Amino acid sequence: MGVRIGLETIAARTVGRLSRVAGRGGGTTLPGKLLWKVDPGAVDALAARLPAGVALISATNGKTTTTAMAARILGADHRLAWNRAGANLLSGIASALLSADGAELGLFEVDEAALPEAIERTLPRALSLANLFRDQLDRYGELEVVAERWRTAVRTLPERTMLVVNADDPVVADLAVGRERVLLFGLDDARHARPTLQHAADSKYCLRCGAPYEYAAAYVGHLGDYRCPACGHARPPLDVAAREIELLGLAGSRFRLATSAGETEIELALPGLYNVYNAVAASSLGLAMGASVGAIRAGLEGFSAAFGRFERIPAGKRRIVMLLIKNPAGANEVLRTLETGVPPVLVLALNDAIADGRDVSWIWDVDFEPLLPHAGRVVVTGERAAELGLRLVYGGLPHDRLEVVPSLESALDRGLELTEAGTDLVVLPTYTAMLALRGILTERGLVRPYWDGDAP
Repeated sequence: MGVRIGLETIAARTVGRLSRVAGRGGGTTLPGKLLWKVDPGAVDALAARLPAGVALISATNGKTTTTAMAARILGADHRLAWNRAGANLLSGIASALLSADGAELGLFEVDEAALPEAIERTLPRALSLANLFRDQLDRYGELEVVAERWRTAVRTLPERTMLVVNADDPVVADLAVGRERVLLFGLDDARHARPTLQHAADSKYCLRCGAPYEYAAAYVGHLGDYRCPACGHARPPLDVAAREIELLGLAGSRFRLATSAGETEIELALPGLYNVYNAVAASSLGLAMGASVGAIRAGLEGFSAAFGRFERIPAGKRRIVMLLIKNPAGANEVLRTLETGVPPVLVLALNDAIADGRDVSWIWDVDFEPLLPHAGRVVVTGERAAELGLRLVYGGLPHDRLEVVPSLESALDRGLELTEAGTDLVVLPTYTAMLALRGILTERGLVRPYWDGDAP
């Protein structure tokens, strides 16, 4: 078996190198796809070889950033097999295992739908589940479909697995019920709560009796301090919490991380409450894997951004700030962050490839309205630029402040042209639009390829 795996590994790695040499990509999925075809059990064998085991991370929003944060925390003490480029299906995990010579610990973000098989194949030492929001309805179906898959998958976890869950998400927190080895995280600072749930919030109703939850604090979408007034089902006590949170606009954020192992102040270079959630999720996974509070602080404060998620990219006398948007909950939090200082020029890019979701009706659940009165000029682009432009006009953006430029490269150039020297051009793309824009910037020598080990 060992000789067979060795030969398969050599062949698959060769395919990955050829892919990069041929300019066909970073080899982040092709080697894994080949290995999967040749030997479906190879992932099991490769994962079993890791002496420190495997940690898995899944969520609708934030899993790439959370995994990258966890890599900064855990990478100080372990050689990692990590799908850093965000290839989060089984083929991407297989490719990461193949490419990591001498790895001790596997750290993998996992697509929500791929999670059951990833658990079965890797038998993780720790599993972090951060949130469930509506996303790509044409691919996943309604939220409850994914939730039921997760419930079934969690029931198959080995008893030794530490389950790390976001207590602020009613559906996700419920996955920990009945398990002994659990770690519950969340936010604890009602000053940053919204006054009410947003209209597009998910998981509004009690899992036990169906009555509407009441919120002492609603932070991001349906995430918060919830309680059912009818039956008493409520957010469980937090093992790890972010307290005394300060949001500093696009400059970043700071908070006090409270754990049973001690407390520390965290300075984060990423903005927004959603990135505080990502940081607390990464901290909790770090604790589950044995990291000290000091190592967690050092890892988070040395973290800049995962590719496409609040990257700051110098472009001559200007800077491009790229923030991924892909569903109502995530987009609303990005827009909420921008409300503290609306940039004079915005580029919004909407694609409808399979990785984005063919159904783009979600843009009507995004709360653009608070931002639009303050926006100077908005350029919309991508395969569904016309629909996005229509949405903004219905949201109150005057026609004379809107430009529809379907070509991504032309829209980027137009945005840079409109942006004054010394200021930022803020770009909000969906997933495949983000990859395409980064490809353009890579060709121009402004950023390294996202699969490069030295890239953010």
